[in-house]
Amino acid sequence: MSLREELEDFLGNGDRRVAVMGIGSPIRGDDAVGLLVVEELQRFELRNVLLVSAETVPESFTGKIRDFEPTHVLMIDAAHFGGDPGNTRMISKAAIGGSTISTHSIPLSVLINFIENTTRSRVALLGVQPKEMELGSEVTPDVREASRKIASLICDLLK
Repeated sequence: MSLREELEDFLGNGDRRVAVMGIGSPIRGDDAVGLLVVEELQRFELRNVLLVSAETVPESFTGKIRDFEPTHVLMIDAAHFGGDPGNTRMISKAAIGGSTISTHSIPLSVLINFIENTTRSRVALLGVQPKEMELGSEVTPDVREASRKIASLICDLLK
């Protein structure tokens, strides 16, 4: 299934309020991919969409998301899943488990459970395979291009 098909399946049809949460560190190269997607999406006028640049503390934004009353929450983060840099994958909560699929202290599976339970919304994680995540590194061209494509796809699906 293509990323478009997976996102269409996740978002469904009809009325929806979507929170897009970009997760990552702006000083660790490709780890900033979620932030770049949110930055790209800010250029568009999307109705019933909340854009959140959560950086490395996504748990700090749960109140803002809860207040928005979303039907869907899409989290975007760098994730090591063995793909080529810039590859994307919808990652199930079960695949995250308690592991360190990302660089954040709280397992994203715990955060997903919390958001699901407090908002009654559907929550999904879109992972982007990073190449370079060293402190002070730059975002690589493949991941920067992936962030643009993801933002364009999300914009297309939410308009």
